[in-house]
Amino acid sequence: MSDEKKPTKKLIEPRTLKGFRDFLPEAMIPREKLIARVTEVYRNYGFCPIDTPVLEYLEILMGKGSDETDKQLYRFKDPGGREVGMRFDLTVPFARFSAQHLAEIGVPFKRYHLAKVWRGENTQAGRYREFMQCDFDTIGTTSVNSDIETALVINDVLERVDPRSDDSFTKFQIHINSRKILTGALEKLGLVEKATPVLRALDKLAKIGPDAVVAEMAETAGATEEQARTILSVAAAQGSNDEILQKLESLLQGSELGLRGVDELRQILDATAAAGVPEERFIVDVSIARGLDYYTGAIYESFLTELPKLGSVCSGGRYDNLAELYTKQTLPGVGASLGLDRLFAGLEELGMLEKTSSTVNVFLPLFDENLTTKYFEIAANLRRKGIGVELYPEPKKLGAQLKYADRKGIRFALVIGSDEVQRGVANLKDLRSGGQKEIALDSVAESVLEALASNPSPQKNP
Repeated sequence: MSDEKKPTKKLIEPRTLKGFRDFLPEAMIPREKLIARVTEVYRNYGFCPIDTPVLEYLEILMGKGSDETDKQLYRFKDPGGREVGMRFDLTVPFARFSAQHLAEIGVPFKRYHLAKVWRGENTQAGRYREFMQCDFDTIGTTSVNSDIETALVINDVLERVDPRSDDSFTKFQIHINSRKILTGALEKLGLVEKATPVLRALDKLAKIGPDAVVAEMAETAGATEEQARTILSVAAAQGSNDEILQKLESLLQGSELGLRGVDELRQILDATAAAGVPEERFIVDVSIARGLDYYTGAIYESFLTELPKLGSVCSGGRYDNLAELYTKQTLPGVGASLGLDRLFAGLEELGMLEKTSSTVNVFLPLFDENLTTKYFEIAANLRRKGIGVELYPEPKKLGAQLKYADRKGIRFALVIGSDEVQRGVANLKDLRSGGQKEIALDSVAESVLEALASNPSPQKNP
């Protein structure tokens, strides 16, 4: 036998790319719960699921968002030599999808799409290079009723973001504006041909301040200081929603497009109030412009009131011309996207994410290996009643098994030994409080359901 030592195998350092993340169970459990709630809201309004490829031909994606998103595209040549890119949002692929499948889907068409997108941008709190968007859109209609419905869906989704509770979450506001108002103001100033750079600069107002915005408008759009200050005065309209709309009507006299934007905002606000949404929930904010070039009408940005610097967690608006590069048929649309990752960064900062690594409420320790078959029978009966249960796979000491369950955040343990089986009972142990009670073995499911009802847990099955 040779005495030569085998070369030491070099280990690859386990790591993730900058801006990309792994999700452990304690992060994925509340994410999946919120995704399920978001999906339920979308479906309740009649939106249907679709999916599109991660990769698109580069020409599908380039020039559809902004110069910034073009720079952030992950792009490369595939093995066939084709120029391709990874989707940077779900709206542009949806425009391509709609044009390609128009004969099959018909209009109006309402879709939702929950999937990952990629942008090679600078990372910061709540902003990553790989992130999930939760989009919903209606295409094929210019009716303001679809804009109203978009506002209502945003509200309903955000009311359900608290993973700890089924009660309505209320600490958010939805800022609403219209590109028609902004374009109307530009018409009056003779800057409508420079709308894209002007509105991109205006969209940075909260980040860089008015003086920097004026400077950028001059540099990128050739706007005079007087023109730029006039735009900022329109954007700075203050007061109640009704007072702001009245001021805008006065400022926009002579601009049919601008006045139409004001009227549409008033219709949206009236309808959401009639639907029972608190009036203070919607804020007319003429300073929001949305950085993407394709918006043409009502636009929305939503903020957690306790974390305004986090940025918008659900944004969108009307885009009436996005599909014009793919089809000669007009496909007006309106919709919004929930930024799941940014939202969760906010929920975590607010302490709203309860730590748990389990998807079940009941733990069944393998207390007596001779009762393994009985344990499987009990677990199956509980699951048939809609109760999630985890059976430990090995006959370790009971203390070690209960410690495992407690570490995962499982609420109850069902301890059953040979003595309990003979007496027809089981011990139901509350791992949170340490309390314990004896229950009848032939009505375990009923007793567990009663315990869950009186001691609600975030993992409670729907």
